[in-house]
Amino acid sequence: MAAKEKDPASKTLATNRAASHEYHLLERIEAGIALTGTEVKSARAGKVNLKDAYARVKAGEVFLLNAHISPYAQGNRENHDPVRPRKLLLHAREIRKLEKETTRGGTTLVPTRLYLKNGRIKIELALARGKKLFDKREASRRREMDEEIARAKGSRSLR
Repeated sequence: MAAKEKDPASKTLATNRAASHEYHLLERIEAGIALTGTEVKSARAGKVNLKDAYARVKAGEVFLLNAHISPYAQGNRENHDPVRPRKLLLHAREIRKLEKETTRGGTTLVPTRLYLKNGRIKIELALARGKKLFDKREASRRREMDEEIARAKGSRSLR
């Protein structure tokens, strides 16, 4: 298997593009997320912002903080709070591993993607270490060089 195939039953609802710019993403973990009915409807409509979101381990449980799920347009007075803490569903051994990694220092849990998998909403967490300013500059320089190379290859193939 040369290329990793995407699951055909999977659909991305939201991504955190800033995460790869701000952090070195070390390891990715899939987790379920406990949502209310109106949150599910808003998430399926793509009304989710993960830009400032992060996850934290508290008392043996993992919570997603600062993730903004907009109130459902057809919701009534029972609509949800947009930035409430949401519990993430992981196995106990995964939680212990994440707690050990994050308390050791220098690493944090950052959500990178919210997606549908077999009709259920899942979130992809990444164990991340913050980038320094020079790392960000180097990454943007490398990206620009790759774009120039791609442009040069494209113009040659047109001849």
